[in-house]
Parts: sequence; C-alpha cells; structure tokens
Amino acid sequence: MIHKKLRVGVVGCGNICGIYLSNAKRLSRLEVVACADLDLERARTRAREHGVARAVSTKDLLADPRVECVLNLTTPRAHFELAMEAVRAGKHVYNEKPMCIRRAEAKELLAEAAKYGVRVGCAPDTFLGAGLQTCRDRIDEGAIGRPVAATANMTCHGHESWHPDPAFYYQAGGGPMLDMGPYYLTALIALMGPVKRVRGMANVTFAERTISSEPRKGQNITVEVPTHVVGLLDFTDGAVGAITTSFDVWASQSPTLEVHGTEGSMSLPDPNGFGGPVRLFKPGGQGWQDSPVTRSYGENWRALGLADMADAIATGRKHRASGELAMHVLDVMESIHDAATSGGTVELTTTCERPAALAADWAG
Repeated sequence: MIHKKLRVGVVGCGNICGIYLSNAKRLSRLEVVACADLDLERARTRAREHGVARAVSTKDLLADPRVECVLNLTTPRAHFELAMEAVRAGKHVYNEKPMCIRRAEAKELLAEAAKYGVRVGCAPDTFLGAGLQTCRDRIDEGAIGRPVAATANMTCHGHESWHPDPAFYYQAGGGPMLDMGPYYLTALIALMGPVKRVRGMANVTFAERTISSEPRKGQNITVEVPTHVVGLLDFTDGAVGAITTSFDVWASQSPTLEVHGTEGSMSLPDPNGFGGPVRLFKPGGQGWQDSPVTRSYGENWRALGLADMADAIATGRKHRASGELAMHVLDVMESIHDAATSGGTVELTTTCERPAALAADWAG
C-alpha cells in the first residue's frame, strides 16, 4: 500500500543533519520540504547539498502549512522549546535524542501533543535496525529462555577530540548518560520491557576539558555534568541490569551489550548502529555461535523511526520510536542521576509498552 508522503521540515543543520537528509530521500514515506537553522547560510548549504527546495528561518518553517512534521535536530537544551512550538503550530514532531533534558518537560510535551492531536516521536531508532530486530526475533522465539539479566557499557574519553563543537556535551542536557544512554536503554527496553526502579553512582573526573578538534582547538570547556555514570536497573518483568556510560575511560574491552536468560546468553551489536553481529551461547553447545542477521536495514538508517511514524500516522496505528518510549528512557536516565545524588533507590514515574517488532518485510 502506498501512502502520501509526510512533508518534513528540518530544524538544526549541524553534524547529524546530513545522514537524516540522505536517508529521507531513500525512504518512500518522507519528503523534506524545508531546512532551517540559526545560521541561515548553513541551512542553505544543507538544502543545496540534498536537493531541499527551501531554506528558511525557524519561524517561517513553523508557520509554513506545507510542513506537516518538524524533525528537531537542535542541541538537547533546545529540544523542548522547539518541539512545543511545533506542536502548538499543529505539527507532528520527531526529536533527536534525548527527547528533552528533564522528565517534567517530556510529560508536558506529550500532554500538549495530545491536546493538539499530533504525534511525538524520538530517536534513537537503531533498535529498528537489522541487528537488534534479529535479537528481538531470537528473544521472542525463546532462544535464551526468559531474560534475567543485562549489561550495557559505553565508555570513551569524550567527544572533544573529534566533534567540531563539543562544548554542549559537558553542559546541562549533555554528559555520557543523556548523550549515549538512549541507545543502550532504548535497546534494552525494546527487548525486555520497561524499568520500574533504579540506583546510581556518578562522578566528574576532569573538571575542565581542552578541545583538540578543529575549529575550536585549544579552547577549554568547564564540565557541568557527571562524566562517569553507573546505573542499576530493575525491570518490571523481573530481570535486572547494569549500565555504565563514561567520557572518562581511555580504553576498554568490556562487552557493549549482553542479555542473559534462563537457557542461554546473547551478545548484541553496538546499539549506536543498525547492523550486527548477533551471537548466542547455549549450555552444552560449542561456545559462542554467530546468529545470522536476516533482517533489513543494516546500514546507517537514521530516519527509519521517522518513516515508521509517517506510516503510523497514515494508517492510524502506534509508531515504534514513540514519545512514550523516549519519555520512559529519559525518566530512567534522570532517575539514575537522582539516585547518584541521593544515594538511594528511585522509583520510576513512567512506563511504556514494549514497542512492536518491525515486520521483516516492512519497506520504508
């Protein structure tokens, strides 16, 4: 069935914008009709590069009746304000991660979207890719039995060595948990269901960072947020998990993502990507074995979640990279920070449905 394309306006033409614009041209349900940025010349450059008809101010984009959905690629601290403006303009919105930087903002945004009858979606959509959907297949068919435990590790030494403008990673709304945690937590929740309570510990190892990438090489960044964060997760269905996110680790051989069940273990691919590999360990077997990745979308398919939302709008079903899922992920992350500050256990104030698996023959 062919549906009318969802007409999208992109706000924020920075580092991540290019892959979204490239993929939007490959996804049949999307049509990017305008680009906007605080730097209008940057918006014009992106529009020329990707054949987008118009480069305009954010105000003009929000007022344009041709724009049905706003793809919000601004920095995290601007996600809430711009998304609210889009919703109040009667437009659907799809935010880059995290959805907002505070759970209270996310709740307000979803309430406003319901009032205006529009959808909210949010990255990451990597859990819809070939690797993690293969994992979903194996878990659903009982390959490891009932999931009982999970571990997630994202460790590096920060983004100031490669990102052209890395300061926001160390300001409110940044840090390794809010920056990278969404990939790992979204993957785990999509596979194992929601979380009911957490504990946490956190640290700031370096109070100041020096940028070594161009064009801001030599500038110093004052660190405002925890840069090494460890969380313990108590899932609603009874499994327990642990997540470490860090900008303070020089190198590590820790597994990226693992899920352990009553009848085996699974090594999952990096949830920052869409592909494999997927490996299984079964007791009495021959050690770790590769599980073939037979699903589609193994390349970098950022915008896949937006295409799924476009299809869901057209057909009236729920979309997978939903605002409810993103709000629950944000609640988990903020609660881990809160637990690290208080030294106690924090009960989650949100939950979500485990998003439906993406059909193996779904075509974007």
